[in-house]
Amino acid sequence: MFIEYTWLVPLLPMLCFIIIGFLGRKTPEKGGYIAIAGAAGSFLMAVLISYEYLTGDAYPDPVSSSIQWFIIPGNEDYVLNLGYYVDGLTCVMMLFSSAISTLIFIYSIGYMGDQGPRKTRYYAEVSLFLTGMLGLIVSSNFLEMFIFWEVMGLCSYLLIGFWSFRHPEGDDASVNAASAAKKAFLVTRMGDVCLMAGLFILLGEFHSLDYTTLFDPDNIAAVNSDNLTLAMLLVFGGVIGKSAQFPLHDWLPDAMAGPTTVSSLIHAATMVKAGVYLVARGWPLFIQNPDVMLFVGIIGGITAFLAATMALNNMNIKKVLAYSTISQLGYMILGLGAGGYLVALGIQMGGEEGAVLMAAGTAGFFAGCFHMVNHAFFKALLFMCSGSVIHACHTEDMRLMGGLHKHMKITSTAMLLGSLSIAGFPLFSGFWSKDLVLEIAMDAGNDGTVWFTVLWVLAVVTAFMTAFYMFRMWFMTFMGSEGHNAQHCHGESPKSMTVPLMILAVFAVGSGFLALFGLDGILSFDPITYLVGGGHTEGFEYFSELFTNPYTWLTIVLALGGIGIAYVMYGKKSEDVESKTFALAGKFNKNGNAWLYKALTKRWWFPDLYNQISWKLGYGVAKGVNYVDRQVIDGTVNALSSSVVGGGDVLSKVQTGHVQSYSSVVLLGISVLSVLLLIIAMVMGGI
Repeated sequence: MFIEYTWLVPLLPMLCFIIIGFLGRKTPEKGGYIAIAGAAGSFLMAVLISYEYLTGDAYPDPVSSSIQWFIIPGNEDYVLNLGYYVDGLTCVMMLFSSAISTLIFIYSIGYMGDQGPRKTRYYAEVSLFLTGMLGLIVSSNFLEMFIFWEVMGLCSYLLIGFWSFRHPEGDDASVNAASAAKKAFLVTRMGDVCLMAGLFILLGEFHSLDYTTLFDPDNIAAVNSDNLTLAMLLVFGGVIGKSAQFPLHDWLPDAMAGPTTVSSLIHAATMVKAGVYLVARGWPLFIQNPDVMLFVGIIGGITAFLAATMALNNMNIKKVLAYSTISQLGYMILGLGAGGYLVALGIQMGGEEGAVLMAAGTAGFFAGCFHMVNHAFFKALLFMCSGSVIHACHTEDMRLMGGLHKHMKITSTAMLLGSLSIAGFPLFSGFWSKDLVLEIAMDAGNDGTVWFTVLWVLAVVTAFMTAFYMFRMWFMTFMGSEGHNAQHCHGESPKSMTVPLMILAVFAVGSGFLALFGLDGILSFDPITYLVGGGHTEGFEYFSELFTNPYTWLTIVLALGGIGIAYVMYGKKSEDVESKTFALAGKFNKNGNAWLYKALTKRWWFPDLYNQISWKLGYGVAKGVNYVDRQVIDGTVNALSSSVVGGGDVLSKVQTGHVQSYSSVVLLGISVLSVLLLIIAMVMGGI
């Protein structure tokens, strides 16, 4: 009854985009209420569709329907379709993306209230952005998914550059919104090219990009395994770009030049989650080779650790959250990679031992997806809290804040709950999923390769750093001495901003308990069903045994230690918080002149590396292309045109206007042709 209208989920915000574009300026809030209605309508449809699917007879098998789009003829036809694909992952993604987007749009009424006519453009673009994410989620094939993937890329460019002037606040005042938008667009395009190449290989192997065709075990067994491996590595290249994984992670901090509501959309509800979703959606193909999943896990682990180090001494409240987003995305990719590695080993091993590995790996799928859900709630909360602070203090620099708790108690409390969740404080949502990711990484190290043991160590250290830098941010913002801007704070934000914070705070605390009510079954992947036929394997047993794992207590101690160190350093009144950033490490900071301190401030010199690549490689290639274009292509065209013009000039001299001259030319031509015909006839034996 409702599933057959799944296509309405992305269509509703698309219609709102069109309406706002044409009529938004004439409506209240310049289209804001229309955008809210579209997001809320999508959420309502997602609820109805999810309820029907999860309580229907088809569950847990996916429900898919499509119509033929076009056929590429050849020796074998390549069929491309349009349709929808509904399973547990689709339902969960639809629900949290539309719900959080609705709250962000409501929050925007207060946050973007001073933008005047520019609000029309803003609400139109965020509606199209939501269309891209929801369309990507419900797509029935990779081509349809790729189209919506690119829609989000376009919208991110437009929204990051919404304020197309120099961003005056924070550490990096040289960051220009337009430049940040171009950087995001170009860097993510590098990944998108890889993704497109991978889809071409998949299309060549399967003659279709429909999920139902690509995930069929018989079809997978029939294709060339080397080509499939190459295709999935290229597809993961798209994930690296879109989800800001190492080494294409550096665009995300600069994206903070856009409005905070856009940051919340990109980092919590849409865009960067698309890459994680792509790995989860393509899991039946990724798990065919353990080396692919090892590569996925390594990228995730390195990203989580590297991004966390960059947040340790950053003074910009939004950039701290940006680095934490990159780090948490690394956790998600690590969980999916570790679980997929175990499943891939189990497939190769076979037998009872292989089945045990596959069952353990299935928990990795749940861990990565579960952390994605929890992160969506607490990261949206954190960004919206930072927006509330910025709205009140008119700065992003935490050195100018401090002591805001007494002015903004709702924002302060909500951000504290979000910080506890992302830090992995026991019983908060982030604790459950983060520790499950760590457990799966340890299992992959014990049963697979030592590389995952190394990644587990990095992830544990990352958990400690996360607790430290998140509470460093909270203490610098809400506790201690009042900074310059905090003294001029106008108080708590309006209800349109604080009510969404309170709603998200509830989920930041309690979304982890959804696993007790069947979320582990909804977000489960059964490799046995996909590959050899059989029963259903859930990840809940790993979740319930979390407290029996001694390593869980290690991460709890480290998280509490990080919070405690942050309190000692920043929780008390201090006139010089910057010089205390690494006070516990003795002379580590050296007044900002230490090599490591500079490395963290410079983001490990990745921006410089990008610039060098752009100037040395990109500029050189551009000069070469310019030479070929001007000298070879244009030169050839110009030479042809010159020869035609020159030939015309020569022949024009023959045009004398005398009939006798023309008659002589005709007779000469006839004589020449006659001689040629005689010669040809003699050669051919005719005479």
